[in-house]
Amino acid sequence: MAALLFCLPALAQSLPALTGRVVDNAGMIDPADESALVATLEAFEQKSSDQIVVATIESLGGEAIEPYANRLFRQWGLGQAGENNGVLLLVARDDRRMRIEVGYGLEGTLTDLHSKLIIENTMVPAFRAGDFSGGITRAVNDIIMVLEGNAAELEARAERNQAQDDGMPWFVVLFILVWCVLFFGAFAFAFLAPVFGRKIGAKRYKWLGMEFDYTQSSRSSSGRSSGGGWSSSSGGGGFSGGGGSSGGGGASGSW
Repeated sequence: MAALLFCLPALAQSLPALTGRVVDNAGMIDPADESALVATLEAFEQKSSDQIVVATIESLGGEAIEPYANRLFRQWGLGQAGENNGVLLLVARDDRRMRIEVGYGLEGTLTDLHSKLIIENTMVPAFRAGDFSGGITRAVNDIIMVLEGNAAELEARAERNQAQDDGMPWFVVLFILVWCVLFFGAFAFAFLAPVFGRKIGAKRYKWLGMEFDYTQSSRSSSGRSSGGGWSSSSGGGGFSGGGGSSGGGGASGSW
């Protein structure tokens, strides 16, 4: 047993080197987007001292993404020593998994809920559409937005998305509307014609340009309804972390 425990660290997936604010080892980010991301992250770090790093890897090698992300965060020492104000956005391409790992010092601002909302409402839809580069870019923008104190906008957007998801699809609404018009319209016309229409014969009425026949026999003629129904009478148609650490805060997801 002791020998097995001793071997466990060696079985863990090896970690990539920290080569910059964006480490795209899986090749998921377009070159132009990567350059823009690096500039955005650098400007944000200079302004706030919070350090955000994006990493993509090909595979987790059978390891769960949570411990992998935490090991990578700690090895890279993201954030400032004593502040622990780092954030790691990690994507494992072949495993179709992503995680936002948050340093101790930012857990009260970029909460687990915020990380979850960014993954579910920003990254997952973009990734399922094949827009990996755009999904990562927008997720970074959301992280910065929350860290700058604008979490309410993220939460409001999530509520709007939820309301749209809970809504009935338009084609279902249209089908129900048409069915109601046809069914209840015919039903209403059958009762309203004798009340508002002009009597033109025994149990026959004319109303709104249509003729209604309530006789027992079923007679048909041009522009006349029979059997209690109705019809119209007309037709129509060089970089390093600062020594920060993480305790496992954040959220994970898949696409």
